[in-house]
Amino acid sequence: MLKVFKQVVCMMIVLFSTTFATQKGDNSMNDGLGKATFGGGCFWCVEAVFERIDGVTDVVSGYAGGHTENPTYYEVTSGKTGHAEVCQITFDPQIISYDELLDIFWQAHDPTTLNRQGNDVGTQYRSAIYFHNQEQENSVKTALKKAEKIFKKPITTEVKALEKFYLAEVNHQDYFANNPNVPYCTFVIAPKINKLEKKGLFNDDE
Repeated sequence: MLKVFKQVVCMMIVLFSTTFATQKGDNSMNDGLGKATFGGGCFWCVEAVFERIDGVTDVVSGYAGGHTENPTYYEVTSGKTGHAEVCQITFDPQIISYDELLDIFWQAHDPTTLNRQGNDVGTQYRSAIYFHNQEQENSVKTALKKAEKIFKKPITTEVKALEKFYLAEVNHQDYFANNPNVPYCTFVIAPKINKLEKKGLFNDDE
């Protein structure tokens, strides 16, 4: 039922929204801020998690890792563009480090399930880390080794340099915040947020 509802929502979004302009992966740090790009299943979930992290100044949903220019949500969900649903996270390294964001990334999803998270199935839902520079690549390699000792099953996370990041349609931005009562948010995102909150992952004022 949730899957059918989500498909209906997707069709409505395609009909009534437009795709944002393409953005290339930014390897620099602007105004002392850093960027991280993660894929951990539906970007609505990933966005909702990282928006609650102290030191994160902005989170936007989009697409990365594919071969089609300017993909739409409908095209990405078809699995034919090669893109993963991702979130690009802007953070203040004086408050939270990239390594700490990686720690949260592992906790926020299951990196051992290939091309799926829960009932969301498809290559667009794959676990992925797209690093922005050499320093991040080194951090990912170290974090991956640590994670492999924690998870019992093999980690399937795709790790590669970010080539292009495409901002998703406006209806996908801040989805959980704007649509807290839709079934997918109620039965999938909210329980995940509550679980991570109990672990003390979020700000006390969230």
